Amino acid sequence: MTSNETGAAARQQPQVGTRLPDDNRPHGGTLGLGQGTALYIGSVLGTGILVLPGLAAAAAGPASILAVAAVLVLSIPLAGTFAALAARYPDAGGVASFVRRALGGTAARMAGYWFYFGVCVGAPVLAILGGEYVVAVLGVDRAAVPIIGFAVFIPPFIANWFGVRVAGWVQFVLTGLLLAVVVGVVAVTFPAVDASHFEPFLPNGWAGVGLAISLFVWAFAGWEVGTHIAGEFKNPRRTIPLATGIAIAVVGAGYLALQFVTVAVLGDHAGDGQAPLVDLVETTVPGVGPVLVAIVAAIVTFGVMNAYLPAFGKLGAALGRDGDLPRFFAKGAADGEVPRRALALTGVLIVVYFGLMLLNDLDLTGFILIHTSNMVAIYAAGMLAATLLLKRWSLGWWLAVVATVMTAGLLVLAWANLIVPLVLALAAVAVTVVRRLRHGRADAAATPAGVEPEPVLATATATAATTTDRRDPE
Repeated sequence: MTSNETGAAARQQPQVGTRLPDDNRPHGGTLGLGQGTALYIGSVLGTGILVLPGLAAAAAGPASILAVAAVLVLSIPLAGTFAALAARYPDAGGVASFVRRALGGTAARMAGYWFYFGVCVGAPVLAILGGEYVVAVLGVDRAAVPIIGFAVFIPPFIANWFGVRVAGWVQFVLTGLLLAVVVGVVAVTFPAVDASHFEPFLPNGWAGVGLAISLFVWAFAGWEVGTHIAGEFKNPRRTIPLATGIAIAVVGAGYLALQFVTVAVLGDHAGDGQAPLVDLVETTVPGVGPVLVAIVAAIVTFGVMNAYLPAFGKLGAALGRDGDLPRFFAKGAADGEVPRRALALTGVLIVVYFGLMLLNDLDLTGFILIHTSNMVAIYAAGMLAATLLLKRWSLGWWLAVVATVMTAGLLVLAWANLIVPLVLALAAVAVTVVRRLRHGRADAAATPAGVEPEPVLATATATAATTTDRRDPE
């Protein structure tokens, strides 16, 4: 290959429509159905169980149960689409890899930056929420919140430093404990159910139901996490859809059951306290509530961090592999490898964000908005890519179409908070411009005097003719 051809090929790698990676390649993953399902459940059934049942009941009363059911139904297209994509195109880049196939390198870089630098802002938020809850229910001085919050990072980092196999088993245990606690809370409070608490059913009208729905959108986020560790599954095409389906059922049942007992037991007082789980348990098992909820808060926080860290690590390595971060961080992107360099970079980012939060007096609002706005941007890009990648008129394609419409609506709602995703998108564009300028100079230096450079368009056409169609063949 001549120097001109090398430069042109570099410009074309990777391009829309290329196979990244080969769909039928063997995978070196170790995660089975149990561990994978636990990771999915842990990434979705998170801190929402600590506060959302009470907040939703305060907003909509007994009709808050309808709100939970509505968000559960609405989450199915999103979760189903991510499962379809991850099963067919397992790669550490996750949503960024799907976007690269469908929309090109610059758009993929945007999606990668949104998750790695934007969604990562939510990590210290999670830690502080867990710390606040532990301090509140145990009556400890609030000055301990940063210490407890920072300590939350240590066990998940240790687990993930030894690879997703270890993290998967840790998550299996944590999720089992969490589900046991949820079942226990429902079981011990069920005898105190009072049917009269369901009247009136719509105390605040349908507007209250709408508010409760908006609250529970936060609770059902996290389905994209599994896309980054899809290659770590033993059999992605079989296991990922099964794990997603089981997780949807378990998460939905868990939130519905908690919402039912919150309304049926606490009635009009459901939203009065800061810790509705404490109030619930206190109705039948006095004195146990604070300790129980402190344990739940710790399990939830550890579990969510343990589920997200593999995604951040694998994505960081994939960004290094694809040249969107320094190549130094590429080690660990392959299936079965541990992305320790990218995990270390993730730790640095979290510490920086944690420091900024401390300087902001632990005011979480701005950080939560940054996190959610980047999530919405990722969802929109991922669902649009899915409509182009999945086989038209298939079930997965229809789910993607519905989810695309849904995420477009979320973008409209979040427009005022999209400044950080916009800045990260501009950074992605700037990287593209710098790359093209460098390649242009390299090609010019490599072209002998008097030799006409090979047209890029011709090379692109030839490359495109040899690549596989980007639409899923099944």
